[in-house]
Amino acid sequence: MKLRLSLTTRLTILFSLSSAAVLLGLGVLIWLAMDRHFADEDYAVLGDNIRLIQKIAAEGPPAAVPQRLAETLEHHPGFVAQVRGADGSVLYATQGFDFGKALAAAARLPAPRDIFAPFAWEQHGQAYRGMRAQAPVPAGHPGPLQIVVGMDTALHAHFMHAFRQSLAFYTALAALASGLLGWWAARRGLAPLRTMASRARTVTAHKLDERMPVEAVPVEMADLATTLNAMLERLQDDFRRLSEFSSDLAHELRTPLTNLMTQTHVVLSQPRDAAKYRDVLASNAEELQRLARMVSDMLYLAKMEHGITLPSAEAIDVADEVAALFEFYDALAEHKGVRLQQRGTGRITGDRLMLRRALSNLLSNALRHTPAGKGIVVEIAPRADAVAVIVENEGETIRPELLPSLFDRFFREDKSRARPDSEGAEGAGLGLAITQAIMAAHGGSIAVESAAGRTRFVLTFRVPDDRAGGQADSIAGVSGTAKKATHAR
Repeated sequence: MKLRLSLTTRLTILFSLSSAAVLLGLGVLIWLAMDRHFADEDYAVLGDNIRLIQKIAAEGPPAAVPQRLAETLEHHPGFVAQVRGADGSVLYATQGFDFGKALAAAARLPAPRDIFAPFAWEQHGQAYRGMRAQAPVPAGHPGPLQIVVGMDTALHAHFMHAFRQSLAFYTALAALASGLLGWWAARRGLAPLRTMASRARTVTAHKLDERMPVEAVPVEMADLATTLNAMLERLQDDFRRLSEFSSDLAHELRTPLTNLMTQTHVVLSQPRDAAKYRDVLASNAEELQRLARMVSDMLYLAKMEHGITLPSAEAIDVADEVAALFEFYDALAEHKGVRLQQRGTGRITGDRLMLRRALSNLLSNALRHTPAGKGIVVEIAPRADAVAVIVENEGETIRPELLPSLFDRFFREDKSRARPDSEGAEGAGLGLAITQAIMAAHGGSIAVESAAGRTRFVLTFRVPDDRAGGQADSIAGVSGTAKKATHAR
């Protein structure tokens, strides 16, 4: 099973490793600088000694050079030297020291030999730094003297070893201290997340009003808190609507079921003639048809809200569809004394039957709420990138607080839920919800406004850019206070 570390632990480890790496890198740089400094000091001392040897060889008589070299160089601890003549004879060599490896290392140096050439070698587990040079030709010698000097680095090596141990100890100590400080900083910095988590744990189906503390969290977490609050707002709103829908659904189903049960019990309470049974069965059939339509409409809404695609997409002349619906509703409008008027033209791409259903729902709704002697106007208004279909009727103004709820299922302004004159989806309060779902399936939107005794619904269908070039930019009379209802629940 893969080990899962908390964010605090991860930040602590990362902070500790980062601090250790920085300190270790700094220590290595200091160590290299110190080693280079010691090397420069050693080579400077070796150069001074070579110059001293050259001076002794140049000033003194040849016979006295070995003695003077011995008196001068034997009092330098850790220093070794060998001076040879051009014929290979040794004029001076530190007693008890084997110069074989030193001479081999010096021989590998490139020419010329008249400059101070540094080199290094190891002997018996000990590191040495050396330098090779020549002395001027003393009187009585056939050629220049060959000088090889070296210095034991044991003192410096001991210091560098102690420095490495101290560096490792303090790096480990600093990493531990950095880890503790990092843990404290990470835990303190993530405290707002724990607060948000504790508040989230209190959110239940019966308590959706809890919100994240946006002002009390750092700027980096404020966006997360705002997003979570927006999510909780949506959940609370959807849960409220779902609860209301469940209550409304139970109410809507209870009335026809009660009617069916009452009529059936009454007719079965005593013998009846065949005509009475037929009347009761006919009445029951009407209630069952109403229930069937309601269930069918609810299934239709469920399919639309789950992303159902358009059954067919074709070019539609909206004016022709409106004219056909006017012909269908003409008799009802004449009976109620309502005038029907159509304006404008426009073409969209969509499903013809779904478009007819959406427009039919709006016309049926307008006819039901338009008083006698008033009118209904359907206007088709092309826009720059869309076609708007406006259904406007005269009648009672809808209160502003009710406008956002018009597209809810089973919504009716009459809270008494008295049986409306019309049956079907519109009578059950599903017509506008179905219209909204149809617009969502077409990628459009629906908006509503009501003021000064006029109510208008605006259906906006998007059209491709190549078909929108010649359409108008706006619809006259559609105000900016229209209530958008583009979400589908």
